[in-house]
Amino acid sequence: MKPEIPLASLFVMAQKHFDKEFPFVLYKKPHAKVIRGLFQESDETHSIQDFTETGYAFVSFSGNEMLLIPERDSDFQFAVFENQVRDKEVISSSKKAETNREFHLKLVNDAIRAISQQKFDKVVLSRKEMVELPHFDFGQIFISLSKNYPEAYVYCWFHPKTGFWFGAFAEQLLKTGNGKLHTMSVAGTQKWHEGLIWMEKEKQEQRFVTDFITDELKPFSTAVNASTPYTLKAGTLAHVKTDITAELKPGAHLKNIVEALHPTPAVCGLPKQPALDFILENEGYDRGFYSGFHGELNKDFLNGNEQTDFFVNLRCMHVEASGNTANLYIGGGITKDSNPEAEWLETVNKSQTMKKVLL
Repeated sequence: MKPEIPLASLFVMAQKHFDKEFPFVLYKKPHAKVIRGLFQESDETHSIQDFTETGYAFVSFSGNEMLLIPERDSDFQFAVFENQVRDKEVISSSKKAETNREFHLKLVNDAIRAISQQKFDKVVLSRKEMVELPHFDFGQIFISLSKNYPEAYVYCWFHPKTGFWFGAFAEQLLKTGNGKLHTMSVAGTQKWHEGLIWMEKEKQEQRFVTDFITDELKPFSTAVNASTPYTLKAGTLAHVKTDITAELKPGAHLKNIVEALHPTPAVCGLPKQPALDFILENEGYDRGFYSGFHGELNKDFLNGNEQTDFFVNLRCMHVEASGNTANLYIGGGITKDSNPEAEWLETVNKSQTMKKVLL
C-alpha cells in the first residue's frame, strides 16, 4: 500500500488538477478516517462501456452518462482525516424554495392520484433548489461535509464535462468482491430523536425497496438474505434500513446486476417503468447525476484488492462552472398514504444537509 500524504498536499493536488481542468475525485467512506483521491493525468473524457473497467465511476440517473476516471490514466493518493466537533445546525429556507412549494405540492397530489388509479405503487419525486454562493472553496465544502457527516459517504467530484458535484449520504447501491454482494434498502425519513417510531406509510415504503432488490438479485444469486429492518441515523435525519447480502452465481456479470438494480425504488419507484415514466413526464427538470450512482469500480484503491463499491448519489449538490450557484437536489418517496404538505417539509429538512456547509 502507498504511504499516506499530508491532508494539505491532497488538496494542493486537487487544486492543481482543477486549474488544469483535469478530472479528480476526493472521497471518504462511512465512518472512515481516510480521504482517498484519484487524480486523472489528462483532460480526456473516459466512459464506462461494460463495467469491466477499473477506476472511479460516475453515472447519471438515466444511465445515459457513465463517466470514468480510469486507473490506467490516474494517480491514487490518500490522507488521514481526524474528525472534529460538528458545526452547529443551520436552519434556513431560500425564497426560491418557497416559490417551488406550490409546484411540488401539485406534483405530489398528482402522484397520489395516479397511485389511487393503480398506475404504480410508489414514486420518488424530487426538486432542485438554487443557492447563491458568496465564496466557493471546494476543499472547505468537502472538509465541512466530512466533519458534519462522519457516518456518510462524502465525496467531491470534478470533471470539466460536469463541473463540481458534492454529496454526503450512506446508501450503498452495491458492493461486490469474492463472489459476494452486499447492498441495502433505505427509505422513509423523519427528524432524528431518541425513541422515534416509524409509521406504516414509512414501513411500507421501505418494504417496497427491500422486496424489489431481493427479487432482482435472485437470477444472479444462489442465495439472498435480508436483515430485520432497523433505524439508520444520517446526520439530523433518520431512515429505515435493511441489509441485504447475496452469494453470486459463477459468471454473474456486474453490468447486468447494475442494470437490474438501478434505479431502485428508493430513487425511482415501483413498478419501475411506470414510475420512471411519471417522473420524466411530470418532474419538470433533468436530474442529471442526482439519484445516479458513483464509486470505485473493480478496485479498492486503498487496499489494492478487486472490489466494486457503488453509492447512490443522494443528498448532493452540483456547483456550476462559475462557482456562483449551487443546485441542491432533494426528494422523497410517495405512496397512497403520503401527505403533500409533510412531503414538502421532508424535502426542506433534507436540504439542510448541504445548506449546513454552504450558509
